Amino acid sequence: MTTAALLPLAAETPKINEAATAFMLVAASMVLLMTPGLALFYGGMTRAKSVLNMIMMSFGAMGVVGVIYILWGYSMSFGNLQDGSSDVGGVFANPFHLFGLSGLFGQDGTRLVDPFGVGVFIPETIYVGFQLTFAVITVALISGAIADRVKFGTWMVFAGIWVTLVYFPLAHMVWGGGLLSGAANGLSAKLFGATDGVANVLPIDFAGGTVVHINAGMAGLVLALLVGKRFGFGTQAMRPQNVPIVMLGAGLLWFGWFGFNAGSELAADGLASTVWLNTTAATCAAMLGWLVVERFRDGHATSVGAASGVVAGLVAITPACGALSPVGSLVLGVVAGALAALAVGLKYRLGYDDSLDVVGVHLVAGLWGTIGAGLLATSTGLFYGGGVKQLAIQTIIALVSVLISGVGTTVIGLALKATLGWRVSRDVESDGIDAAVHGETAYDISGVSGGRFGSGGAVPTTAHGAKTPEGATA
Repeated sequence: MTTAALLPLAAETPKINEAATAFMLVAASMVLLMTPGLALFYGGMTRAKSVLNMIMMSFGAMGVVGVIYILWGYSMSFGNLQDGSSDVGGVFANPFHLFGLSGLFGQDGTRLVDPFGVGVFIPETIYVGFQLTFAVITVALISGAIADRVKFGTWMVFAGIWVTLVYFPLAHMVWGGGLLSGAANGLSAKLFGATDGVANVLPIDFAGGTVVHINAGMAGLVLALLVGKRFGFGTQAMRPQNVPIVMLGAGLLWFGWFGFNAGSELAADGLASTVWLNTTAATCAAMLGWLVVERFRDGHATSVGAASGVVAGLVAITPACGALSPVGSLVLGVVAGALAALAVGLKYRLGYDDSLDVVGVHLVAGLWGTIGAGLLATSTGLFYGGGVKQLAIQTIIALVSVLISGVGTTVIGLALKATLGWRVSRDVESDGIDAAVHGETAYDISGVSGGRFGSGGAVPTTAHGAKTPEGATA
């Protein structure tokens, strides 16, 4: 996604480019499908007594964020780009400037934008829709870190506050011409200079390594620490309740991710085609990297491991997909899969309960993908003779994203803990959130309790297949 994707309208009356518009309509629809896919991916890895609650956390995020994005989210993120109005310190744009998308419609219908300044116009409304889907899935990703134990109402309130105070500002800073972009007022320009209003070293985040994955992964870590561990964490096996559903969810995520990455080019052109290929290459390599680690560490290459490796590869290639070669994407992907597989065991060593390994997959792979672009970018990467400047700015934007998400989530999480409270009661957690909160159960099997079904087994494992610490019981 370009730093300033929306440019002022041309003097002459623009004409819509139907091919580019159709491409963006398809891409936005594919990214929207990713959140139901994530719901299945997470739901399959959750215990059967809380699977519906897990799925509802993703669908709830769709509802809350979808409404907020139309009201003030787009204005906060990108409201200054079309007409050149100022933002607030490079951190966010005026939330009331385009409140309710009021400025996007005129007598001739929705206004058009020219993403590249070459006379290829698309409706700004489809750009809004595309960006809306990114905001939705970023919030939904966080939910995997706190599965099985939080109040649904508190989660819904958190979703609205967090997307407003953390996601929208970071999206503006990276993609909306703010502090982490290649604009003249950005950090890169201040460090390495600018030419004609553009930073000499452009930060690379093509489709959301910082805005989506580092952001969500760090938020997940903070909430896992604030909310606390599930009862029985580290001593009882908490196995995935439906592995085929996990695999189906991963497949839907992989499909939708082509809209996520290739769609961020905003046009059906040569670079979008390369992005598609790079995304595939990195994902395949990451799956293999994860399985190799599993085989040597645990003795088994698991189905859930394969699905998780797919997601780790997709996460890592997201920021770098427009800057790498296919071979570089293979390297990025295999390292991402191995790193993420190793990282999922950190929660036992460090003592935090990241239920579905959001930290290991999204934070770790997101950091590697963002920083790895500084090594493997074909034009400016260190391994291609580009020097250290690209690597330096990639590291800076990654660390700043960690800081923004960490501090913002901590403040919001503590405020909600002191007011609404995060945890359900111990009885509700033990019996299952589905029945107590939603009045439903995922499975109606005679003689089998929803609170027991799928919660045991012969081999104690984590959600992603790694063995639990020595002494844990099934």
